[in-house]
Amino acid sequence: MTKKVTVLDYGSGNIHSAVRALAEAGAEVSLTADPKHLIESDGMVIPGVGAYAAVMRKLAGVSAASIVDKRLAASRPVLGICVGMQVMFSSGLEHGEETPGLGQWPGEVSKLKAETLPHIGWTAVEPDAGSELFKGIEGERFYFVHSYAAKKWELDVQAPFIPPKLTWAEHGERFLAAIENGPLSATQFHPEKSGQAGLQLLRNWTKTL
Repeated sequence: MTKKVTVLDYGSGNIHSAVRALAEAGAEVSLTADPKHLIESDGMVIPGVGAYAAVMRKLAGVSAASIVDKRLAASRPVLGICVGMQVMFSSGLEHGEETPGLGQWPGEVSKLKAETLPHIGWTAVEPDAGSELFKGIEGERFYFVHSYAAKKWELDVQAPFIPPKLTWAEHGERFLAAIENGPLSATQFHPEKSGQAGLQLLRNWTKTL
């Protein structure tokens, strides 16, 4: 049965490439800001490019926090991409300005300490054993375009809850490249720009819906 995936339409620049990639991965995709469709679909994707504060302003304009809360409370999967991953944390620090995020995970997104920024290009990742997102593509490289990242995992998950699967990468310092935490998953890289490996990751995600 084809899974219905909604991509949140809030004015982000890379939305159409995400829609095309999800369709190629086998999902029935719609681009919408309609809360009812977003809450009821099998899966919801929040892509994002640009500055943390600007993305948060746009997300506030479509009541994204409420939609994400309602989906996760009903165990309906959500996937964040790039800044769509970063905004899941408590806050983002850019140019000395701290902006509150959606707060699904504790922690701060901050500038990478690296000689060359932004980090642009294909980079290897280190997924946790048993990752669903990276099943069959554990050794692949993925395409990153960013200067900021979450560098620590601060949520202490105790039994009976299942610990998250964390995937790390390195550019100047180690940072979180992907997270699988119950119904909420996210990637710092762009699966829609990562060729066949990225398409397989999206297929893996849609299979979990």
